[in-house]
Amino acid sequence: MLQVKTPKKGRVRRALEKRAPKLVENGKKTLILHGTKTSGVLNAVLTEIYNIKKGSAVKFSRKNENIKPFESGGETSLEFFSQRTDCSIFVYGSHSKKRPDNLVIGRTYDHHIYDLVEVGVENFKRMESFAYDKNLAPRIGSKPMIAFVGEGFENVEELKHLKEVLLDLLRGEVVENLNIAGLDHVYVCTSISSNRVFLSHCGLRLKKSGTAVPRMELVEVGPSMDLIVRRNRLPSDSLRKEAMKTAREQPKKKLKNVSGDSIQGKIGKIYIPDQKIGEMALPNKAKGIKRERREAKLKDQDNGHASKKQKENRA
Repeated sequence: MLQVKTPKKGRVRRALEKRAPKLVENGKKTLILHGTKTSGVLNAVLTEIYNIKKGSAVKFSRKNENIKPFESGGETSLEFFSQRTDCSIFVYGSHSKKRPDNLVIGRTYDHHIYDLVEVGVENFKRMESFAYDKNLAPRIGSKPMIAFVGEGFENVEELKHLKEVLLDLLRGEVVENLNIAGLDHVYVCTSISSNRVFLSHCGLRLKKSGTAVPRMELVEVGPSMDLIVRRNRLPSDSLRKEAMKTAREQPKKKLKNVSGDSIQGKIGKIYIPDQKIGEMALPNKAKGIKRERREAKLKDQDNGHASKKQKENRA
């Protein structure tokens, strides 16, 4: 028999409830790791990614020898770190003679490897190398726009997969409504060839256009780099089908006698039972009853109905 341990402290219980499966999941966090050997360019790339994702990223500074995502058994440590940090996206950097300045971007499902994309970094430029007005610098936590330019993202399978991974990595938290004033930066991904993508980061400058929609200008603020697709691993059909499952929303309970109107809004009908005032228990010495009796006598006199004593006197 397996013993199930329940948390005794409220802090632990709240942490487990936060990580439990939900109908609407939380925003995805990114885990950034170093391999056994890295270069100066690769360290700068990982630092820039962490600065872009600050607030929703966890960065490990130590070197990890046991992580080999594309080899069987080499993803155990990676899955352990993903579960400990509650991160569903990871960026792993390594450097070797065969694959210089190598980045592995992957996603996890239930803290197990879902898919992988391996890219090489070339022509990297840091954010400090660009001259621009500092007011155009993106704010932490702001929602970016992402533009994919080129037919390769529609025709080449490797670039299609890279597009999905980059969307999850860069888009941030999913929102339904967005204020246009909060849009301050955009990522532009351009497919140069079947295996090369140019990634640039631009700031938005809003100018008057004479209409309600302002005119936008792009100013490159960095970082920028060329990504060369090397290897990728797609999820199996069964795993993809399981990961794409969504819980059915429970149907809303129909409210009786309630209707909606575009002008008046929510309209409801209230049914009140008949008030049987005649059967109500009233005290015998009620002043209102005595008053009603006197009024009834006066009314009878006016109508010509005389009392018995008056009739005897007349006789």
